Amino acid sequence: MRGDGGMSGTDWALLVLLSVLWGGSFFFSKIAVEGLPPLTLVFTRFAAASILLYAVLRATGQPIPTTLAAWRGFAGMGLLNNLVPAGLIVWGQTMIPSGLAAILVATTPIFSILATRLIGVDDRPTAGKAAGMALGIIGTAVLVGANGAGLSRPSAVGLGACLGAAISYGFANALGSRFRRLGIGPAVGAFGQMTMTSIMALPLALAIDHPWQLAVPGRSVLLAMIGLVVLSTALGYVIFFRILASAGATNISLVTLLIPVSAVLLGGAVLGETLSEFQLLGMALVGLGLVAIDGRAWRTFRRAGAPTQ
Repeated sequence: MRGDGGMSGTDWALLVLLSVLWGGSFFFSKIAVEGLPPLTLVFTRFAAASILLYAVLRATGQPIPTTLAAWRGFAGMGLLNNLVPAGLIVWGQTMIPSGLAAILVATTPIFSILATRLIGVDDRPTAGKAAGMALGIIGTAVLVGANGAGLSRPSAVGLGACLGAAISYGFANALGSRFRRLGIGPAVGAFGQMTMTSIMALPLALAIDHPWQLAVPGRSVLLAMIGLVVLSTALGYVIFFRILASAGATNISLVTLLIPVSAVLLGGAVLGETLSEFQLLGMALVGLGLVAIDGRAWRTFRRAGAPTQ
């Protein structure tokens, strides 16, 4: 496992797959929230996914950590990577457009770099990576900026909430990088994080949503929850920890740049939405940013242009 900021072809393929799974979670959540309030949805999503992964771990013979250090890390990841940012984003979107919220969350790679330096994990940014992230954030802004058109005075509280979510994601990515030092595999890391998230979400859901008073969800809500639990959560977080272990905190945060692209493409494929010129431009900028971050194309170009001895 490298952890030095390098990305293999497999890492890039998994990152794209993760962006599709997490981009698809917006479709599933939009349907599910019609029958379940937010905190109950969060608890159900992570509790069901943790039970599913527990069965997988038992079937494959993977040991579950029993040390305090491991479960302290799981609690930190559950708080910083799930509970806090999800709550801040939902709250922020009540005050600012979702497009503007997406732009702010797309700054996660910047905070991942800062967090890795503060926490001291071995993920060092380069000039190419910084330039690529800048291109990616600009592309994301172009991609979703039309949603914020006409917003003359955005709420400072709403802006701060979504920026706080990006900061939380950044520190979660840096914290998660330490799991490989404890010998914790991707599936085990995903199980531990989701278990702690559901434990923390349960009292909040009971106190605020009163789920025992809710009507039985309909078929569409149940199907959406199955997709959310199995694909976007259980499978998604196994892939998340796999990339985190092999490529580092900064690279896993690139998924926040790819998710808006995946969401737009899924909208075209599933809902028949057409792509505007600005959306195509935004995706092109994100693509250029990812090429710059990867660095291999630039290194190949330099080698090709170098004089031969």
